[in-house]
Amino acid sequence: MTYDAPRVERAVRDLLAAIGEDPEREGLQETPARMARAWAEITSGLHEDPAVHLEKHFTVDHEEMVLVRDIEFHSVCEHHLLPFYGKAHVAYIPRNNTVTGLSKLARVVEGFARRPQVQERLTSQIADALVDKLNPQGACVIIEAEHMCMTMRGIRKPGASTVTSALRGIMNNAATRQEMMTLVMGGRG
Repeated sequence: MTYDAPRVERAVRDLLAAIGEDPEREGLQETPARMARAWAEITSGLHEDPAVHLEKHFTVDHEEMVLVRDIEFHSVCEHHLLPFYGKAHVAYIPRNNTVTGLSKLARVVEGFARRPQVQERLTSQIADALVDKLNPQGACVIIEAEHMCMTMRGIRKPGASTVTSALRGIMNNAATRQEMMTLVMGGRG
């Protein structure tokens, strides 16, 4: 299925009318088109395979942990279509000296985040992509995020952070897991 901007515009007009607004009011006249452009960007990950970024790899004499931490991302909760955002920490331990570019890890996070999501699935999808494309000894993804469905509606608890993790391979080893947590926390509280 491809992105249908005119259909999104019609849906936004219908939503505005359904909540009691006038879609023809001066301030709202261009909102459907703006929303269509915004949602094309917000959901661009639906139209790509983010794991493809990991197909570019090279050989380096290194089989120790590689970690990119604090990868900022924005996503949309599939339950309320409200944003959630935070930071992803992505690590892997290469096998056979096979590594990928550091920016590729951020691209994978971005690709999976740019679709209606739940944090738990997002975390697993990133870890599974690392395993599938790089065949590392182990992989770990930790995501810390704030969900607007918890902060601006419902329970209304701003600042509450949700943390999820996915560990694969030797990252399940207690000592390796502890090393990962130490590196992620990096002197933070």
